[in-house]
Amino acid sequence: MFSSEVISTFNNLDYNVYNYILNNGNQVIYMRIRDLATATHVSTSTILRFCRKVGCDGFSEFKVKLKLYLERESEEDVKGMKEFAYEFMERTLKGNLDEVITEAAQTIAKAHHVLFVGFGSSGILAQYGARYFSSLGKFSIAINDPYFPINAQQLDNSITIALSVSGESPQTVDQVTRLKEEGSKIISITNTKSSTLAHLSHIVIPYYATEERRKIANLPLNITTQLPVMYILEATAREVYKLT
Repeated sequence: MFSSEVISTFNNLDYNVYNYILNNGNQVIYMRIRDLATATHVSTSTILRFCRKVGCDGFSEFKVKLKLYLERESEEDVKGMKEFAYEFMERTLKGNLDEVITEAAQTIAKAHHVLFVGFGSSGILAQYGARYFSSLGKFSIAINDPYFPINAQQLDNSITIALSVSGESPQTVDQVTRLKEEGSKIISITNTKSSTLAHLSHIVIPYYATEERRKIANLPLNITTQLPVMYILEATAREVYKLT
C-alpha cells in the first residue's frame, strides 16, 4: 500500500501520519479525519494531501483501502512446521523417493566433480550441500553467482546438483543450461517435475511441498519450507558415502 516511490514523496508531516498509521492501523480505519489529525498533530488538510499521495481521492477511500490491506496481511500467517512435516511424510516419503535418491547417489559417486547451484535461499542450501557432501568425502563446491566463470575442461565427468523451489528461477535455469551444454549431468532438487529446471535435468528429485508466499514491505518472498531439501541433501550424501 505504501510503495517506496510514494514514501519518497513524504514530507515531515506526512511521516508523522505514516508512522502513526503503521502503529495504529486497526484503530485508524474507524477514526474520523479530525480524530486522525488530532492524534498526529497535523491539520485535516495535511491528512487529505497524504491520502492523495497514496492514490486515494479522500479519507473515506483511504480507510477502505487500509482495511483491505490489513485484512490481506492477516491472511498471510505463517503455518506451523508440523503441517509441513506431516505433508512431507505423506506426499514424498511414501512415494519412490528412496529409489530416486539411490539413483542420484550412484551417479554422483562416479563423478569427478560435484557442483551445487542455487540462488537466494537455495544458494544458502547449495553451500550447505557442498559442505555436507565434502564432509562425507565427496569434495563439492557451491555456485551462487550467476556470472561464475565455467571452464569446460574442469567439467569433465561432473555432476551439477541444482536447487530451486519453483524450478523457474532465471539465474538457475541459465546457469544449469550453460553447465549442461558444457557436458555436466544435471540433478535437480525442486518442488515439481513439470518445471523448466526439471525438464533440463537428467534426474529430478521432487518434494511436492505446498508453496507459501508473503509480502514484506511490498517485496514478494517465497517462504516455502526447505525441510524436504535438507532431508534429500543429507540422505543423498550418506548414500554416496556408502558407495565410495
